[in-house]
Amino acid sequence: MKPFVRFAPSPTGELHLGGARTALFNFLFAKSKEGKFLLRIEDTDSERSKKKFTDQICDSLSWLGLEWDDELVFQSKRNSIYKHSIKTLLNTGNAYRCFASKKELDEIRQKSSSYHYPGIWRYKEKQEINRELETGKPYTIRLKTSNEGETQFDDIIYGSISINNSEIDDFIIARSDGSPVYNLTNVIDDKDMGITHVIRGEDHISNTAKQIMIYNAFGWEVPFFAHLPMILGEDKKRLSKRHGATGLQVYRDEGYQPEALLNHLALLGWNPGDEEEIMTISQLISKYDLSQVQKKGAVFDYKKLNWISSQHLSNQKNINILNNIRSIDSKWGKEKTDDFCLQVLELMKPRSFSLINIIEQSGYFFHESVEFNEKVVKKIWKNDAPKIAKNLVKLLSDLNHWDADDLEIHLKTFIEKNQLGYGKTMKVVRLALCGNVNGPSLFDILELLGKISSINRLNNAITNF
Repeated sequence: MKPFVRFAPSPTGELHLGGARTALFNFLFAKSKEGKFLLRIEDTDSERSKKKFTDQICDSLSWLGLEWDDELVFQSKRNSIYKHSIKTLLNTGNAYRCFASKKELDEIRQKSSSYHYPGIWRYKEKQEINRELETGKPYTIRLKTSNEGETQFDDIIYGSISINNSEIDDFIIARSDGSPVYNLTNVIDDKDMGITHVIRGEDHISNTAKQIMIYNAFGWEVPFFAHLPMILGEDKKRLSKRHGATGLQVYRDEGYQPEALLNHLALLGWNPGDEEEIMTISQLISKYDLSQVQKKGAVFDYKKLNWISSQHLSNQKNINILNNIRSIDSKWGKEKTDDFCLQVLELMKPRSFSLINIIEQSGYFFHESVEFNEKVVKKIWKNDAPKIAKNLVKLLSDLNHWDADDLEIHLKTFIEKNQLGYGKTMKVVRLALCGNVNGPSLFDILELLGKISSINRLNNAITNF
């Protein structure tokens, strides 16, 4: 059986990491078994559902490369189907109208000290129900549930789960305004879309027994269920805006590439069974096994994301990185040739974790007027630093051959001959060239900048400090 799965977000907020991980696990499961990945927008909450959130959800999924099969399904366009289904349940006696007012239910709850609905309209005669209907009194519609036995299902991740039916009352499936509730629309839509496997967050486990009861009331086959562990922050608490529960576009804007983010999300709660951690989407699909998802909550770790992202950058072709950077900043490196930019990327990508990270750290390659870190200047440019710089200008000016290997030999000879500290001398040169003391190999930087630019920058530092 080829599986049909769905991702069904509500457009009352942005798609964040938790939702993206759920979408990804659905996508990987479907594609690993040549099935279909469908998208449904659950927008029945007309007051809170916004088009901007729907757009953000769809744009984020497309950016990640999680393209859905078939047309997008909107619950808001399916009201007639829900009404027909509710009528079917009423006609078969599997649901009934409840005319109990909120005040009446509150009084019952106070007396019984329980929120359990006592089924006061479950056994009313048809004549009494018709009388209430004639008066126009508002009513809800409740599912007629069994008070005996258990509702059991085998969760692919958590194993066998059983709920005593006595714990579930005759719950509402349609509100007094006629609108259907989540559990009902969820079941009807999954049935109509041919969903074979429902893969969602563990916070939905409490809904599953009720939904199985609705499936049984219609006489429909129940799909398989798999509930994913929650994503936690580094403090082991549920993910919040403070540590990651923000819209996916934040990661795009920070320069993370979708391949890296998908790779990290895939490893949050899933273990492929080998030591390989850096994987493309194709590799993730080929390895994916839903039964290998762990029960324990997975911790979202920015350091791990940055490491995975840096590995993806290192494995990428420089021309692809250049094109991706230009999609963020079309002016990046335009002062130089593309060949020069590709050489910059070759130096920068082993030390970077995102496209923005590369952009922010590489400015000195393209501008002769280097921005200096004042704190570093005060720390490095003192005592004999100007003298070292002047002697280096003379040394470099006399060189006829300019490549990283020769430059390294000449500078090391210069340091030994003048009995200077290696680290101190390198920091003086790096500060003059780059404005700071961090970055790729200094000799590679010298070679790429060229003789004239390197000497000019040293002279500029001598003049201005």
